[in-house]
Amino acid sequence: MKTPVSAALAAAVLLAAAPAAAATKTAVFAGGCFWSVEKFFEARAGVVSAVSGYAGGTRANPTYESHEGHLEAVRVTYDPAKVSYAQLVDHFFRNIDPTDPNGQICDKGPAYRTAIFAGSPEERRIAEQAKARVAGVLKRPVATQVRNAAKFWNAEAYHQDFAKKNPAHYERYRIGCGRDPWLKKVWGGK
Repeated sequence: MKTPVSAALAAAVLLAAAPAAAATKTAVFAGGCFWSVEKFFEARAGVVSAVSGYAGGTRANPTYESHEGHLEAVRVTYDPAKVSYAQLVDHFFRNIDPTDPNGQICDKGPAYRTAIFAGSPEERRIAEQAKARVAGVLKRPVATQVRNAAKFWNAEAYHQDFAKKNPAHYERYRIGCGRDPWLKKVWGGK
């Protein structure tokens, strides 16, 4: 006959043997227009969510109309059991032009420059190594900065999931900007 203590002990053993739920992690990337960055990260296996916003500046509560000093960025929440930080960094580089110091494709200016916001020394090491690999593959200097993590501010609600909520508008922007041919020219068969 089981006593209440032995039943409790058996339950504790079962709980200890059960796999722990994987904790999610976050990473922040600036890759030009946050609509595009959000879209290509949301399509990546292992990504739980991608949120458009602003990072890297000093102004509190930036808005789309007033985010001077900030980069348009995306906070990626991911399951490290399904995708590693290194894989996210590689995915990021393959979906931008890392050689452009002035922005991305048709979006030019300081807010559209590219950066990886490293949240730890290990993330910085991974990002710097990836940056060096990309420079070797492209045989050109990489303009993407690796910065220390900065406060992330969510963009306005109308920017969130823009490509999903406004697919025709987003496609006109993407095609008009020439995003796909530009990235094909940068990366080719590499």
